[in-house]
Amino acid sequence: MHVMRTLMLWLLPVIFLCSFCSVAFWIFLSNNNVIPHPSSRIPQKRPETQSCKGCKDSVLIAKALENYSDKWKKHEANLKRFRSLLSSKCHAVSKAVVTQNNTPLGSNVIYDGERRKPLHVTQALFNILAKEQPFGNATWESCAVVGNGGILANSSCGEEINSAQFVIRCNLPPLDKGYEKDVGNKTNLVTANPSILHEKYSGLMERRRPFVESLRPYGQALLLLPAFSYGHNTPVSLRAFYTLEDFGSNSPLPVFLNPEYLRRLSKFWREQGLNSVRPSTGLIVASLALEICSNVHLYGFWPFSKHPYDSQPITNHYYDDRESKKNAHSMPTEFEHLLKLHKQGVIRIHLGECQPTHS
Repeated sequence: MHVMRTLMLWLLPVIFLCSFCSVAFWIFLSNNNVIPHPSSRIPQKRPETQSCKGCKDSVLIAKALENYSDKWKKHEANLKRFRSLLSSKCHAVSKAVVTQNNTPLGSNVIYDGERRKPLHVTQALFNILAKEQPFGNATWESCAVVGNGGILANSSCGEEINSAQFVIRCNLPPLDKGYEKDVGNKTNLVTANPSILHEKYSGLMERRRPFVESLRPYGQALLLLPAFSYGHNTPVSLRAFYTLEDFGSNSPLPVFLNPEYLRRLSKFWREQGLNSVRPSTGLIVASLALEICSNVHLYGFWPFSKHPYDSQPITNHYYDDRESKKNAHSMPTEFEHLLKLHKQGVIRIHLGECQPTHS
């Protein structure tokens, strides 16, 4: 008991001294504004991040505009050289679409987007393939390839787009609700990503007539489906084909994008220095147009969130501001390669407002 009393008497001054030092230390920190305030530090970091991102976008835009000129002139020799190289590697006219000629009965379709067991061409599958390639042997004089970029909003490019001999569109974009003025309504070929069929039409597992009705604005255009890029694309693409066969009189003609062509095209662009997992839909159809058209015009391909001329914010698409999937595609890098072709007089990229085509 005596020992405990002695220990307590010894500890009390120590405890008091520690408490005093602790209080004095915090008073010192308070008076010198040293106490950290996490909530005040976060806003300081965010503007720096935003500023750096803004700087990066500004640098990319400035670099892009260095290679762009409204005063474009076609360079026949460059066009001939590039088209010859592209055609020798990819053969779009004979290979872009799966046909009974390039994919005979009993052969195997090898998916281009994933490694999986090849799809055997049965009689049922062979019967729905195009009997021959749909592009013919003639070359169209002018083609308009219409992306869905927000730069098309308020562009008044619809009349100019409609004046092209062959018009290509991407991923079933809306053409009504007043968009005709900016994007036109003429369509000769339109692509459809199977993900759209799942998101908007329940993968065509329920009512299918709304899907058929939604295709009316495209008339009897070719409907290009990447049925054999991934295994999960095949069933819904086949359902789209059968739906149009059953209900779609005077509707688009469904055809299937050839995975062999896509493999060739991916390799071609890698050889040009484009390092991406696979080409975007826009680059695919722009490449196709370069093989089948004498004059290729691109609209709606600007990939940045600011307008090139007034730096005002623009939406991701001319019809909404939904984010695009950027894991597989590198839009700014693709655009850089297209800009090189623009500068060389091979294709013409349109930015900003279009001029009326008649007086």
